[in-house]
Order: sequence, then structure tokens, then C-alpha cells
Amino acid sequence: MNRSSRVTLLGLSLLLASPLVLAHAGHEHGGQPSEPPAARQEKTSVRFADVPLLDQDGMPVRLEQDLVGDHLVVMGFIYTSCTTVCPVVSSIMSKVQQQLGGRVGEEIRLVSISVDPQRDDAKRLASYARAFQHGPGWSWLTGSPYAISETLKGLGSFSANLSEHPPLILVGDGRSGHWTRYYGFTDPNVLISEINRLGARRVHAKSTAIAGQEAQP
Repeated sequence: MNRSSRVTLLGLSLLLASPLVLAHAGHEHGGQPSEPPAARQEKTSVRFADVPLLDQDGMPVRLEQDLVGDHLVVMGFIYTSCTTVCPVVSSIMSKVQQQLGGRVGEEIRLVSISVDPQRDDAKRLASYARAFQHGPGWSWLTGSPYAISETLKGLGSFSANLSEHPPLILVGDGRSGHWTRYYGFTDPNVLISEINRLGARRVHAKSTAIAGQEAQP
């Protein structure tokens, strides 16, 4: 069994495990697992650092300008040498992509950012992505240590120590600036519900604007 298959099976097995097992899964560093926080969420604001990043194809990108734009976005934070929490986070996002289908790549973008840029180059991210990605619309990003740290600080996901990096997924609307942080192992359906809610707000805002224009004399 190749590495990608092992990672996929591990991530899916953890994702499908009981809540008790998930509650005690953590990053492994020197054999010392750390317990991630229980699943919770909070409304937040984000700042996009204007720094150059690289995607899994080695192409330069700017996070806000090239990927977020006015899209609905699901964003996770991982590193490829992590064997516990990160495969679960990536599996959750994989399920989101599968359930949203063709909407991903059009109105919706998925983004995964490596928190370990010194080891995770574009080639390594591309290999890792193959275990989780199903179709277009999912970008995997790395960059210089400075660019990544500035990006993570703006998104509220910076940690000076990899072992202290929390499982975290951001869901938001690049157009309206409404964002929610999801800590812990969040049910993919919860993330999809938030995406759909943000999409419905867009439709409502557009309908209200049209009605207002038609009401003008």
C-alpha cells in the first residue's frame, strides 16, 4: 500500500471513529500526542496578508486576490508529516468537496495551507493532495516561512510550535467578509450548512437590491 492510500485510510478511519476516539486524537511529536479542543465555533474577522504563496502545482498565487476573491471558501490548515489530526481535517474537507460537487471550483473554493513551509514544498503538497482531492477547486498552499507566518497570523491560525497547532477550519464569504472558525473535528454537514447559509444570504441581498431598484420612481 502506498503512502497516499495509507494516509487516506487513516484519515477516513479517524473521521468515522467514535466521538470518544476523536476527542483523544492529537498531533504526534516524539510519541507525545496532544488532545485537540472539543468541536466549537466562533464568528470572526480575518486579514489577508499580501504575500506571495505557491500552490501544489508550483504556481505563484495571492490568497485573497487569486483564490478567495468573492467566492465562498472552506479553508483548512495542515502539514504533510502530521499523521493524526491533519488527515482528519483533510478528510473532513474531502467529504465537503464530494458533497458540494460541481459547485467547488465555481462559486466555492477550498484552500489548505501548510503550517510547515520548510518541509512542505509544492511537490510534497501535490502528493499529499492526491489522497484527498476529488476534482478542481481545491488549492494547497505553501511559501516562504515569512509568507506563511504572515498569512497564518492574519487568519488567526499562527502557532510558533507545530505541536500546538489546533485543528481548525475557516468558512467564509470573500464578498461579505463573514467568517466562522470551526475548532476540533467538525461534522462536514455543519460546514456545508454554513456554506449554504452564506449562499442564501447572497441571494437575499441580491433580491433586496433588485426590489429596491424597481421601487424607485
